[in-house]
Amino acid sequence: RKLVDENSVSESFVEELNDKYDAILTEAYKNAEKEVKMYNKDWLDSPWSGFFGTRSELKCDPTGAPEEVLKHIGTQFSTPPPGNFKIHPGIKRILKSRLEMIENRSVDWALAEAMAFGSLLKEGIHVRLSGQDVERGTFSHRHHVLHHQTIDKTTYRPLCHLYPDQAPYTVCNSSLSEYAVLGFELGFSMTNPNALVIWEAQFGDFFNTAQCIIDQFISSGQAKWVRQSGLVLLLPHGMEGMGPEHSSARPERFLQLVNSESEQFPQIDEDFTMKQLHDINMIVANCSTPASYFHILRRQIALPFRKPLIIFSPKSLLRHPEAKSSFDEMTAETQFSPILPDSGPAANNTQNVRRLVFCTGKVYYELTKERTAKGLENDVAITRIEQLSPFPFDKIRDEIQKYPNAELVWSQEEHKNQGYWSYIHPHIDCVLNHLNLSQKKISYAGRAVSPSTATGSKHVHKKEHAKHLNDTFHN
Repeated sequence: RKLVDENSVSESFVEELNDKYDAILTEAYKNAEKEVKMYNKDWLDSPWSGFFGTRSELKCDPTGAPEEVLKHIGTQFSTPPPGNFKIHPGIKRILKSRLEMIENRSVDWALAEAMAFGSLLKEGIHVRLSGQDVERGTFSHRHHVLHHQTIDKTTYRPLCHLYPDQAPYTVCNSSLSEYAVLGFELGFSMTNPNALVIWEAQFGDFFNTAQCIIDQFISSGQAKWVRQSGLVLLLPHGMEGMGPEHSSARPERFLQLVNSESEQFPQIDEDFTMKQLHDINMIVANCSTPASYFHILRRQIALPFRKPLIIFSPKSLLRHPEAKSSFDEMTAETQFSPILPDSGPAANNTQNVRRLVFCTGKVYYELTKERTAKGLENDVAITRIEQLSPFPFDKIRDEIQKYPNAELVWSQEEHKNQGYWSYIHPHIDCVLNHLNLSQKKISYAGRAVSPSTATGSKHVHKKEHAKHLNDTFHN
C-alpha cells in the first residue's frame, strides 16, 4: 500500500502480482493432493542433489590420512609467515614447539585439529569455523590467524596456504550472540553437504542462550523436516575450579535429546556401527586424545549422510603432556574408535582385575594418575567411552566380558544429576541384562547432586575432586 501511495507501483501491478502468487499456491495445493508417497529427494535443495545414493549408506572409508600429508600440513601450519611478517615472540615459541612435535611424529590437540582441517581442505572440502574467540582459541591454543606486530590489520592465515588448489578455509570470530550465530551456522551447514561447518562456544556453558536452536532444529530437524545437517558444536567442558558459569557444557541436556533406546539390546552385525550412526539424531562425543578428535572431525565428511556432532571439547588437555597422539594413530587405514580400552597391566591380567572403571574425556588422565599413586595398575582397568551417542553397546559388552570378576564403576567429575550418569546407567544395565548379569550393577563415583553445575569456591572444588578420585577406587 505504501508503494502505491508513493506512486512507485500501480494498483494494477499489485493486483497482477497477487493473482500470480495465488495461482502458484493453488497449483501447488492441487499437486500436493495427488501425492501418496513422500521421497526425501523431493525435499532437498541443490547442491544436495547427487549427494544421496552415490555411496552405500552403511559404508564409511577409514578416516586416517597419509603420513606425508600430515607432515606437510603440520609443517606449513607451524612455519612462520614468509617475508618480513613480524609475529609475536610467544607465537614463535608455539610454532617452534609444534615443529619439534612433528619431528617426533606426535601431535597435540591444536595440531590434530589443523591436520583434520588441512586434509579436508586438500580433498576439496570447505571448512568453516566460527565462534567468539576461534581465531586465537579461547585458551590461546589455536592461532589460525597471525597478526603482524608492527603493521595494523595485517594478518596471515596458515591454513589458507597449504596447497595451491585447496578448498577455502573460513575462520571468523563472531559476536556474543549465541542464538543468532548458531542459527546462522546451522543454516550454512544445510546448504552444502560437502562442507565442514563448526561453531565453537567460548566456554561450553554459553550455548544455553541458543538452547532453542538445539531443541527445535539441531536435535530434531531431520525428524521434522527431512533435512540433514553435519554441523559440529565444540563446547569446552570440564570441572577445573572456574566456577558455575565456566565449567559445564551440560552433557545431560544433549544426552536427554538423543533417540537412543536403553531398554532393548540391539542386534549386532557387521553393519551395526553404521546403522547406529544412520539412525541416531545426534552424535555426542567427549574425546580424550588428539587422534580421536582428528578422526571424528574427518568422519563427519566421510559418512554417506550428515548428522550433527556435539563434542565436549577439553580445556586442560590442550596442553597436557600426556594428551598427545602418534602419527601411527592417524595415518591411512586408521579410524575413530568409540571406546579406548585399557592397554596397561590390567589388560594383561583380566581374570584378576577387581574393578572396571568406565569414564569419558579428560577425567581419564586424573584417574590414571590416581591409580598409579595408589599402586592399583594390576587391580583396576579404566575404559574410556569416546562416543556416548550412539552408545557403543557391542564394545561395552566386550569390555564387561573381558573382566568377568570385576565390579563396575562409572566415574565422572560432574554432579550426579548432571553429566552422563542418567544416560550411562540404563544403557549399561541393558548390556548387563543381555549378558544375563542382571545381578551385577554399576555403581556411581562422582560429585553429589547439586542445583549448580560447579562450586565457586576453590577450596570446595579441591575437596570434591579428592573425594571423587577416592570414591572411584574405594567406594
